[in-house]
Amino acid sequence: MILKTGDKVKVIAGKDKGKEGKIIKTLRNDNKVVVEGINMVKKHVKPNGGQAGSIVEMEAPIHASNVMVIDPRTKNVTRIGHTKDKNGKNVRCTKKSNSVLD
Repeated sequence: MILKTGDKVKVIAGKDKGKEGKIIKTLRNDNKVVVEGINMVKKHVKPNGGQAGSIVEMEAPIHASNVMVIDPRTKNVTRIGHTKDKNGKNVRCTKKSNSVLD
């Protein structure tokens, strides 16, 4: 998976199509990501100790193929490629503007 926590992404498929958010968590084994404010679901929480039970809204994971990274320079969605920087280290770069991510 080439997506990382902190990447700004746009949803390209599903009920939240067109919305933008920041990746909070990546689930590499399931190829899913949790995006801030996207795919909101209601979770019922049982009473625990002195706390009362409640219904909490939280973000559910969305498949990584349903999001695309937003290019920081052009503000449009783009694919991600890999290149080497001047020190010879592999870095992620955008395909449209060739700007380095991270």
